[in-house]
Amino acid sequence: MTDQELIYTMALTRLMPFNASQQRTLLNEVGSATAVFENRRDLGRMMEHFSPRAAEVLAGMESELGRCEQELSYAREHKIKVLALQDPSAYPRRLRQCDDAPLILYQLGAADLNAKHVISVVGTRRCTERGRDLCNSLAADLARLLPDTLVVSGLAYGIDIAAHRASLANHLPTVGVLAHGLDEIYPRLHRQTAIEMLQQGGLLTEFMSHTQIEKVNFVQRNRIVAGLADATVVIESPERGGSLITAEMASGYNREVCSFPGRPTDIASAGCNHLIRRQGAHLVTSAADILADLGWEPVCQPDGQGVMDFPAAAQPSENPASAASPLVAVPEEQAIVSALKACGGDLSLSDLIAKTGLPVARLTSFLLPLEMKGIIRKLAGNKYHLIH
Repeated sequence: MTDQELIYTMALTRLMPFNASQQRTLLNEVGSATAVFENRRDLGRMMEHFSPRAAEVLAGMESELGRCEQELSYAREHKIKVLALQDPSAYPRRLRQCDDAPLILYQLGAADLNAKHVISVVGTRRCTERGRDLCNSLAADLARLLPDTLVVSGLAYGIDIAAHRASLANHLPTVGVLAHGLDEIYPRLHRQTAIEMLQQGGLLTEFMSHTQIEKVNFVQRNRIVAGLADATVVIESPERGGSLITAEMASGYNREVCSFPGRPTDIASAGCNHLIRRQGAHLVTSAADILADLGWEPVCQPDGQGVMDFPAAAQPSENPASAASPLVAVPEEQAIVSALKACGGDLSLSDLIAKTGLPVARLTSFLLPLEMKGIIRKLAGNKYHLIH
C-alpha cells in the first residue's frame, strides 16, 4: 500500500469517527481511499444513500491530510506499525471479518495478531482476590496446555491488568488494546506493565497520538478486544459493565463466550452468573474447559483439576497439610498454609503468629519464600492471602 493511500485512509477515520461500518462501506463502493479523495466533491451525487452531512464532511477531506502525514511520520519515528484494513497481509484476520473493524490500527511491539490461538480476557475493574487468582491459574494452565496462546485484554484496572500480568509471569504473549493513542499509557499506574508487554506481546489501538481520553473511546475499543480473539473469557463482572458489552460483541461476531461462575452471593460475579443462566456464555472452570469448547488440542493432557475457588464447605474434607503443594517443602511453610486454609484463605500477621505458634522473626522468614513461589500474596494492612 502506498503512503498516500494510507494517509487518505487515516483521514477517513478522522472525518467519520465512531462509524467504522460506514467507512468500510464507502471504501468498498468507491474502491479505495485515494478514489474517495479524488471524488470527494461528488460523493453526494455518487452515493445517494449517504446523508448530505456525511457528503459535506467528506468534501473537506484535504483539511485532515496534514495531521495524518504528521501521524505517519510519528509512527515511523517510534517504530509503530500502521495496519490498514485494505492490507490483508498485515491486518489481523479475525478482526477483519467484523463489519465494524477499524480501517486503521496502530501496533507497538512484536505480537503476532494472527496467532493460531487467541483469547480475550475481560472482567470488572473492581475485581476480588478470587478474580486475580483465577487470572493467575488460567494463565498458568494455558502456559502448560497451550503455550502459544495470545491473551488480549484492555490494560484497565482489575481483571484486565491481572490477566496481562499473569500472562507475563507465565511467559504467554499478551496484547493490550488501548482507548487512546500510543503516546501515553492510561492508567499511568500500568505503565511499567505496558513496557514489559512490549517485550512479550505489545499494545494496539485505533486512535492516533494525542487523542483525548474519553469514556466513549473505551466502549469503542471493546469491539477490538472481542474481534481479535477466537473466544472472550469473562472473569468476574457485576450485573452491568463493560465486560458484558464485550461479551455481547463477541457473540455478535459469532465468537465463543466463556465465563467463570461465581457463588450466588458474589456481587462481583453476578454478571457472569447471569450470562451463563441465559446461555450467553459457556460455563467454564478451567483452561481445559475453554480448550474443549474451542476444539483446541492441548500440547499436554490436563490434570483434571479446575481453578474454581468455592467455599471450604463445598469441598471434600481433607487434611490441609497432606494436600499442600509440593512447593511447600518444610513444616513451617506447611503450618502457614494450613492456618490460612483453615481460616478461609486470609489472615493478618498477628493471627498467623497465634495460629502457627511461630515467633514473629521465624514466621516472617518463611512468608517471603511462599510469596516468591506464588503460594501466598501479601495484602494491604499486613494481611496474607492463600493462592493455592
